[in-house]
Amino acid sequence: MNLIKTSAAVLMATFLSSAQATSLDKAQSIQSQTNASSASSQNRISQSADNTLALQAEIEQLTEEVKNLDIYQKHLTALVNSQQQETASLEAQIEEIKVTRQGIVPLMYQMLDGLRVIMAEDAPIKLAQREERIEKLDSMMTRADISDAEKYRRILEAYQIEMDYGTKIGLYQGQIALPNMSIEADVLHLGRISLVARSLNGNKFWAWNQSSKQWQELDSGLKPELDKAYAVAANQTAPSLITLPVSLNVTSLDIKETN
Repeated sequence: MNLIKTSAAVLMATFLSSAQATSLDKAQSIQSQTNASSASSQNRISQSADNTLALQAEIEQLTEEVKNLDIYQKHLTALVNSQQQETASLEAQIEEIKVTRQGIVPLMYQMLDGLRVIMAEDAPIKLAQREERIEKLDSMMTRADISDAEKYRRILEAYQIEMDYGTKIGLYQGQIALPNMSIEADVLHLGRISLVARSLNGNKFWAWNQSSKQWQELDSGLKPELDKAYAVAANQTAPSLITLPVSLNVTSLDIKETN
């Protein structure tokens, strides 16, 4: 009887031990699964957090880009408005230029006519050069490769040269028309006050008479004073008091020449 009880106790203990072992194994398995599940969940949470941070950084970058694009758009809008204003201004200027051009071309032809009048009424100072200059200006007016501004500048330059004839002393060689012939001579002018010619051999002198529009021979007694004036004009001697006939009435006038 005792033996049976003992065996039953042993069997019971063995069964309980086996059951406990099985429960422990199950508990450990559940714990392992729980830990694995927890680790997996943590990984997903970490990955989700990383994705959230990445998305947040991307959103911030996109927000900054949108802000920059907005600034750039405003800049472009301002540029377009400025260009539209500039275009309107240029169109207005073009219209003004058209009007100005329509007025400047007739003015230039009038100025050329003015040069011819000046030359016709003036003493024959550098007459050949002046005639050639006007001919070149005439041919220039119909050239398409020269701008109106350049044409106007050259005409003004011609007027400046005409003004210089009246303010400077000059010496050049050129043709003079005497009553019966034309000869080559050394011509001296003091502004437009006096215009004198000397033969190339230096023996004869003529003065321009503006009243009669012709050359008149001068007395040989004036030769020393006239030679002195020529030396001053040629920078061969220092400026000093010189005597020259006045071209208006061929009378002697003392003129102090200053450089």
